[in-house]
Amino acid sequence: MPILIEGLEHVYMAGTPRQVTAITGIDLMIADGEFIGLIGPTGSGKSTLVQHLNGLLRPTRGRVLVDGVDLGGPKADLRSVRQKVGLVFQYPEHQLFEETVFDDVAFGPRNLGLPESEVRKRVERALEIVGLSPGAIGRRSPFALSGGQTRRVAIAGVLAMEPKVLVLDEPAAGLDPRGRNEILGHVLDLHRQHGLTVVLVSHNLEEVARLAQRLVVMAGGRIVLSGTPREVFSQGDVLGQVGLGMPAIPRLMAELRRRGKDVRADALTVEEATSEIVRYWHRDANRVRAHA
Repeated sequence: MPILIEGLEHVYMAGTPRQVTAITGIDLMIADGEFIGLIGPTGSGKSTLVQHLNGLLRPTRGRVLVDGVDLGGPKADLRSVRQKVGLVFQYPEHQLFEETVFDDVAFGPRNLGLPESEVRKRVERALEIVGLSPGAIGRRSPFALSGGQTRRVAIAGVLAMEPKVLVLDEPAAGLDPRGRNEILGHVLDLHRQHGLTVVLVSHNLEEVARLAQRLVVMAGGRIVLSGTPREVFSQGDVLGQVGLGMPAIPRLMAELRRRGKDVRADALTVEEATSEIVRYWHRDANRVRAHA
């Protein structure tokens, strides 16, 4: 279910003295099964952009087509689109309101008018996908859980709608390192094991470098870079101009090269950097022995 964005512009409070153009000139194609990382400084327009993907916001200009359906068109069935494109907001636990975990996850499927037997299947499946036991946690209050658990319950509520696309706006914000790793690990599993298209909004460059297949960099309401993580992080000067630093590993490799070390500049992970540094060390040691 591809998503096509053409010439998208969104203006808040249009026609008033407080008019603000949040995004403009956005052209983007999201293919089936793709994992995209959307990054950029605060105020760059990331959240505004992703809220167009399931019709929460309508374009001021341009088009957003989901599976060929123009979301700004008069005949767009937004209810159907929102079943296909699930959006998880930042701090999604603030959206939880039912007395039990089960009822919170069941809220969406019940609104579809599904029989209770199907609702139960969807709730149990969604909780299991995010690593929570329906039997152990289903009847507990969502407000009695840990931060990481409540975040997973909120994601399960979206998954119970069985979307084809999962859009996550800073899903790990405010969590400790363990909670972040749990949430992002489950997101990656959803992509790999269930074939979901994922759009992940994040300020954490290390996260998106590790997870995403393609990065889209926004600044000033526009897309300024798009490509694989290696391609994007090779443009350190552009990232610096828009207020984004380099992830730690590419920054380390760039510094080693600046100091005359012949190492790969495009290593992204700790494992790649370790392998490259060890390779350089062995090669350098062999060269020293050859001249001894």
